[in-house]
Amino acid sequence: MRYGPMCDRKSGKGWWDEGGEYWYCTLIENRTRLRLGRGVGRTESDAAQRIWRYWRWTLGVADHPPPLVSDGWGGHKDALLEVFGKQTAQRRLSDKNWHYLQVVKVHNDYHRVIGIKPRLVWGKALQAQHPLSPNVAYVERTHLTSRLMSARLQRKSLRFSKRLQPLISSSFWCDSVYNLVHAHKSLRQPSLLPGHRWTPRSPAMAAGLTDHLWSVYELLSCVPIFINSS
Repeated sequence: MRYGPMCDRKSGKGWWDEGGEYWYCTLIENRTRLRLGRGVGRTESDAAQRIWRYWRWTLGVADHPPPLVSDGWGGHKDALLEVFGKQTAQRRLSDKNWHYLQVVKVHNDYHRVIGIKPRLVWGKALQAQHPLSPNVAYVERTHLTSRLMSARLQRKSLRFSKRLQPLISSSFWCDSVYNLVHAHKSLRQPSLLPGHRWTPRSPAMAAGLTDHLWSVYELLSCVPIFINSS
C-alpha cells in the first residue's frame, strides 16, 4: 500500500532526509486474518525486506518463506531472494520448496479493474499438490481498515506524518488493536450462551493466542515479553 508524502524536518544538525513517498507493506494469515508483520520503506521491495528480515531473524520462525500470495507489484519477489535466497557467484537463487503466487490486476482503458490473472512465480509442483487461491481480498480489506483506523494513512490529507518514526509506531499500535481488540464479523462463531446469537472473535482469538477480546486498557497495561523460538 502506498503512503503519501512526508515533509523534511530541520533540526539543529541539519535536514533529516525523511521526506517523500513511503510504502506500507502488510503480511496477514488468511484463515485467522492475523497481521503477522509490517514493513515501512521508501520502495515496496524495501518495505517487504523489513517484513521478511523480521520473520527470519527476529522471530526465528523458519529459514524459508511460507506459502505466499500477493499482488503483482513484485516487491516480495526481490525481498524473498534477498533475505532467503542462496547466494551464488552470479546471483541469489530460490529454493525448490518456495511457493509464491502473484495476482495481477487487469485494467481497461479507463484504469478500472476488470479481472485478475494469477501468475505463479515459484512452486509449480507445490501448486499442483496444494494450490494457493488467487485471492488478495483479505489484505485489500485490511488496508482499508488501516486507513480507517489511522488518519496518517488517508489519501489527500494534511494529517500525514512529518517524521518516519511516528508513522512506524502508529502502525504497530494499529496492528496491536487490530489483532487483539477489534472484533471481526467474518470470524464470529455461534454462541452457546442463551440470548446471544454470536460470539465475537478477534484474529488473535482465531489463532489461539488469547481466549477473549482485549480492551484498550488491557492492551496498554500489558508488558509484552518476546520469546525467540530459535
